Amino acid sequence: MSHPGFVPAQLGRRRRAQEPANWSERLAALRYVPALFRLIWRTHRGYATAMLVLRVVRSLVPVATFWVGKLIIDSVIAARGGSGSLTHVWPYIALELGLVLTGEILARASSLIESLLGDLFSNAMSVRLMEHAAKLDLAQFEDPEFYDHLERARRQTVGRIALLSLLLSMSQDALTLLTLAGALIAYSPWLLLLLAIAVIPSFLGETHFASLGYSLLFRWTPERRQLDYLRYVGASDKTAKEVQMFGLAPWITERYATLSQRFYEENRDLSIRRGVVSALLSILGTIGYYSAYVIILLHAVHGEITIGMLTFLAASFARGRDVIQSILLSASNVYEQALYLRDLFVFLDMRPTIESPPNARRVPKKIESGFVFANVGFRYPGSERWAVRNVDMVLEPGERVALVGENGAGKTTITKLMARLYDPTEGSITLDGIDLKEYELASLRHAIGVIFQDFVRYDMRFDENIGVGEIESVRADLDKSNGTPSAISTAAENSLAASLLPRFTKGYQQMLGRRFDDGVDLSGGEWQKIALARAYIRDAQVLILDEPTAALDARAEYEVFLRFSELVAGRMAVLISHRFSTVRMADRIIVLRHGKVEEQGSHEELLAKHGLYEELFTMQAQGYR
Repeated sequence: MSHPGFVPAQLGRRRRAQEPANWSERLAALRYVPALFRLIWRTHRGYATAMLVLRVVRSLVPVATFWVGKLIIDSVIAARGGSGSLTHVWPYIALELGLVLTGEILARASSLIESLLGDLFSNAMSVRLMEHAAKLDLAQFEDPEFYDHLERARRQTVGRIALLSLLLSMSQDALTLLTLAGALIAYSPWLLLLLAIAVIPSFLGETHFASLGYSLLFRWTPERRQLDYLRYVGASDKTAKEVQMFGLAPWITERYATLSQRFYEENRDLSIRRGVVSALLSILGTIGYYSAYVIILLHAVHGEITIGMLTFLAASFARGRDVIQSILLSASNVYEQALYLRDLFVFLDMRPTIESPPNARRVPKKIESGFVFANVGFRYPGSERWAVRNVDMVLEPGERVALVGENGAGKTTITKLMARLYDPTEGSITLDGIDLKEYELASLRHAIGVIFQDFVRYDMRFDENIGVGEIESVRADLDKSNGTPSAISTAAENSLAASLLPRFTKGYQQMLGRRFDDGVDLSGGEWQKIALARAYIRDAQVLILDEPTAALDARAEYEVFLRFSELVAGRMAVLISHRFSTVRMADRIIVLRHGKVEEQGSHEELLAKHGLYEELFTMQAQGYR
């Protein structure tokens, strides 16, 4: 089943994973190179310009050095023969020294600038990846194939500047080759032709194996993600307790070792084949080089050229061979890099299906009639089972509604649909009589404060953990670190998270979690108070709390709900809980079974119906007797 946001470039994925790309696909991959140039140019135009200029100047150094060397040798031979003086040699030596030093300085400067530009580019691309990922649909993050693309894209943020360096090196070598070729062609065009023919087989071999190498890594992306996950499970503070208590280490390490060995063996076989073939093909290049070298020597022996010209031609020929081989191998590497570059742009080309429409409406500052679900049905991508189906219900302003049902009944799904984390598969949801799809997405989500059961425990400061609930309004104060914003302290008081302060030596600036120095770990109930503070700090018209007291003790739960009743006054509140002592405070209780609304009403009304709610309530009550 196809998923939203996937682009045509992904078609043929299965075939590409099994076999190397053909020539049309190789050429198609190069279309991303100009886009890379534009990204690099935008990263830092000064560095990019300097890098280009340095490469052009460096391309002229070799032929100038060889020609000065020729002049030195001819001058020395002339001085020995009595037709010249050694005084003519010293300026040439000084000039050659200057050229060599200039080349070294230019090479170091070029390396420095490319390194700095590479760091800037990697940082810029990492930021862009995070920004782009934040715009994609939640459904895409739940698709394994999407994670394969994301994994490959992440790996491309580092090192893609190497593709530009390769192209610049090719351009520099091409300019150098043109200057060297001028001398070789003037002497004997066949030398250059012989040289080119000798290195082409090596180029074809490298290109073929580059394609095989890419196919191997492409095919192994899911397994490499598994290896990363096994490394995390085997050595993480989040899993350490169970790994030690259950004795999981041998099982996890054996699983990792088996999978990594399989990858090693496949990669080893490919590397050996590549090495053997490359060695055989390089022999052709060596034979071609020495054939041409013998021809030059014979002309020198017959006195057709001077010793200085012999040296110049031999050096030019040797450098020309290296340059041609470098150009062809670089071309092979450019193709290989372009294949990986394609993965980066395939990810960046993904588009969400849940977006704000043109001329989108903003959610009114005061919701008038509330949410209306009309025959709403939803299936998660890739699933044939309906998470919710035929749901008809109304959520009115100022009303406290509880969603009750067994696990998998669709309670959390309904709240996700309200926040437009998903769109209904069928039916519609309206807010004040207008379809949710007509509203500006950011405005809708800002009007809703949601704390899910699986809330994130950020390894950040205490105040930052609360501030993420309304980050746009408090981020400036958090960055300044000149005191705790009143909104954060008030939310901490209301959620009882402020009761943790006596444990924190740094107050609201205390680092939480064990990932960083001086971090303090918290219990599940303590984290839940912080999660509640995120809901309270948000200036939202609708509060959605998914199991907000699951980890709290009885006293803390009672205190939280006393405050909760006060805080939601005048606001719409949706509460999901398995504790009937909690849901009794709701104005209306909606009972779900298998994704459908089974019954609804107040606590007393539902007990009087002797339906599912009464059955579940009785079962839980018996557990406390």
